[in-house]
Amino acid sequence: MRTLAAAAILLAALPAAAQDAPRKGGTFTIAINADIRSLEPGINRDGNTDTVVHTIFEGLVAYKADLTVGPALAESWTASEDGRTWTFRLREGVRFHNGQPLTAAALKWAWDRQWAAERWGCKRFFDGTTGLKVEAVEVPDDRTVVYRLAQPSGLFLKQLANVQCGIVAVHPDSADAEGKWKEPIGTGPLKLGEWRRGEYVSLDRFDGYKASAAPASAYSGARIMHFDRVVFRVVPDSSSAEAGLATGAIDLLPEVEAHRVAALKQRGVNVMSSPGLSWAVLLMQIRDPLLSDVRIRRAIAHALDLEQIADARGEGLVKPHPSPVDAGSAYFDDRFRAWPAYDPAKAKALLKEAGYKGQPLKIQTNKRSSANYDNAVVTQAMLAAVGFKVELEVLDWATQLNNYNQGTFQVQSFGYSARFDPGLRFASLIADKDKSKWAQWDDPKAITLLQESTRTTDEARRKAIFAELHAMLADQVPTIGLYYDPGVEALGAKVRGYATWPASRPIPWGVWKVQ
Repeated sequence: MRTLAAAAILLAALPAAAQDAPRKGGTFTIAINADIRSLEPGINRDGNTDTVVHTIFEGLVAYKADLTVGPALAESWTASEDGRTWTFRLREGVRFHNGQPLTAAALKWAWDRQWAAERWGCKRFFDGTTGLKVEAVEVPDDRTVVYRLAQPSGLFLKQLANVQCGIVAVHPDSADAEGKWKEPIGTGPLKLGEWRRGEYVSLDRFDGYKASAAPASAYSGARIMHFDRVVFRVVPDSSSAEAGLATGAIDLLPEVEAHRVAALKQRGVNVMSSPGLSWAVLLMQIRDPLLSDVRIRRAIAHALDLEQIADARGEGLVKPHPSPVDAGSAYFDDRFRAWPAYDPAKAKALLKEAGYKGQPLKIQTNKRSSANYDNAVVTQAMLAAVGFKVELEVLDWATQLNNYNQGTFQVQSFGYSARFDPGLRFASLIADKDKSKWAQWDDPKAITLLQESTRTTDEARRKAIFAELHAMLADQVPTIGLYYDPGVEALGAKVRGYATWPASRPIPWGVWKVQ
């Protein structure tokens, strides 16, 4: 008892700066609203899955806090004069979680395995479908990886760093002799401890981690881990997660509803925010018998008051935004605000012109995401006000996501996790629906323009392409963008060193807790 008392007196006597200095040890608990789907990079994924995967694995390059691309496993890279050959040099001394050294061959193994996987949704970004085509990946020596492209691409590095794609270093022992996934063996600062499904994913600090020499910046650079353990705990109920912040059971709540900010601050919770890139949308199946008529889709657009939907979501923190080009993008200007105006009379006239006779319109949604559910409820009321017969179909998230992937819906209240370039956001919508059931928009001209935006390195031309695509989107209305959620995160009182970024993904390295 005397020892404990003396330690407490000593700690109290320490200056604040000393208490706030980085310290090793302890557990950092992050609340997630649903369990992850897998630990296999880029396969069977969603936003929570991507977040956990990118703490275990590293890619050649990665996104920095300012959303430019910086180094990760590659210490440097060069492009040939014709822009078709990219050569990456690996940093020395990196080891996998099983103690084996990182080699270029392991990166090629991981690439080849994904390329062969039918479930790898990002192959379309590299096979020429969207304009960028990787013809070969070569490993001339243990520290060199070479990508050969069919033609130059201004999007290659961004796609290589694409968080959703999972292009990372994976040790071959992660799969069995038949190629079936076994366990995640990466090079990141955290390794898998235990995944108790439906409850938590516990990750342990990898003491053999070799940090990059580049400064830490989001997913790029040095990932210095102070905690012994990071736990992603499944807490579906936001009220329970907020209560956990107060008791210390939760250290970070990374997805705070904007309307909860004032109440949390009143309770003394540290709330941080940044402009967000997660895009809330209404998806429409344009091959549905009812929605194949563009007049019906335009009627839906005119029936929706985007200002009211955004206000209901964020109490002033959220602004309506219908475009895949976000307001923070270097490509943005006022052309990307253009959209069918809220006009109930126009909506009713279009329904009459289309011969609408009360056919039911089903909106699929879920309650895992309050945004998805709330947007669906408000949309239902607005559409009913102009004469639509609307039904809500509330599903579990896994079922809704599977329906999205298969295109089995009329309308979905949905959200895309952060894409760091408008081209990536357009690529989430545009593809041949016969080949890609998830695709929302398969206008041949849109496909051609998207391919050009991927190939060109001319930034002015990319902006012009995006403006043309947005104008077509506003005319054909295959999807209605609602708003971008701000990145709002709440921290426990003892957390230090944490920083937000527009990707709204928790970064546990560089973070510690005071006593």
